This record gives sequence, structure tokens and C-alpha cells, in this order.
Amino acid sequence: MKTVRAVPFSGMIGFLMILALSLPAGAAETYKIDPVHSSVIFRIKHLDITYVYGRFNTPSGTLRFDPDNAADNAIDMSVEAVNVDTDNSKRDKHLQSEDFFHVIKYPYISFKSKSFKKIEPDLYEVTGDLTLHGVTKPMTVTARHTGSGEDPWGGRRIGFESTFSVDRTEFGVAGSPGSVADRVQVTVSVEAIRE
Repeated sequence: MKTVRAVPFSGMIGFLMILALSLPAGAAETYKIDPVHSSVIFRIKHLDITYVYGRFNTPSGTLRFDPDNAADNAIDMSVEAVNVDTDNSKRDKHLQSEDFFHVIKYPYISFKSKSFKKIEPDLYEVTGDLTLHGVTKPMTVTARHTGSGEDPWGGRRIGFESTFSVDRTEFGVAGSPGSVADRVQVTVSVEAIRE
């Protein structure tokens, strides 16, 4: 019968210290987007007179973040087009129709990053692909790291926000020409929980 020798406790501690030191410092961590504390808000001009505001409820996706290595950061998020909400059910039904988002054929609007570049201490240039109405186009936005820290339940959270504009007609969303502007301003505010 072969004898198994126990590893001395001090030896185990030494091994764990070597292992910890060999791991890359500040490696990117993965976060899951919190739909309750994240927002996708848009505004569009009506009759060239005033802005109408709306939102897409319950965004989802993941965020990878390393404050020391922007090249390792990434975001992959989406909203269900059917969740468009302008506080008017008749208008929401029209936006869900073939005139606008055609939610039966194109159920998701998504953005998937390809690169992150730090341009200021908390400001990043993010390049990726926006998919809307079945059309995918590259776009670059700036995103600000709005904060991070521990929550009361033992988790760690992180936040980012970006404001940009999109020409809806470039994606085939062309309903109500003349009465609704082509360009839409979008603000995305994301809070995500470390997995």
C-alpha cells in the first residue's frame, strides 16, 4: 500500500502565494447588466417643433472591464424592440409595427463592441456594431465610467453612460417621414453586477 504524505501547512501557504503572484494583476472581470437599474432612453423631434421621449425597458447583456487595460474591455448588450415605451400605448403599437421597428421580424436591437480605447481617466472610445431593424452598421461612441463599488448585498457593481445619435433611416426605420425626424438621440446608462 502506497503512503500519501501530507503537504505541510506552511508549504501549502507558499504554493498559494506563488499562484496568486503568478496571476495577472487587474484582469478583466465580467459583469451582468442589471435591467432594473439600467436605462436606454431616446428622444426624437416631432414636426420639427418639440422632442418626444421614450425608452426601451429591461436591457440585458454583459460587460467586461479592466480599469488598467482598456483593450481587454467589452460590452455586448441588447433590448427587445417590443419593449419600446413612450407612455402612450397607441404610439407604442405604431412603433412596434412594420412602419418602424417591425418587432415580429426584428425582435432585438443590439450593440456588440469590437474595441475600447481610454481617452481620459474615466472616458472611453468604444467601437462596435449596432444592429437595428435587421441592419448592422459600425459605430463609435464615447462612454463614461460613472462609478463602481460594493452594494449592500455583497456584490460589486459598475456603471457606464453614453449619449450618441443615430439616423434611423440608415437602418430602414423610415415611418412617418416629414412628421418625425430622421435623427434620434439615445442615452444608454448601464449598471452591471459582477458575476
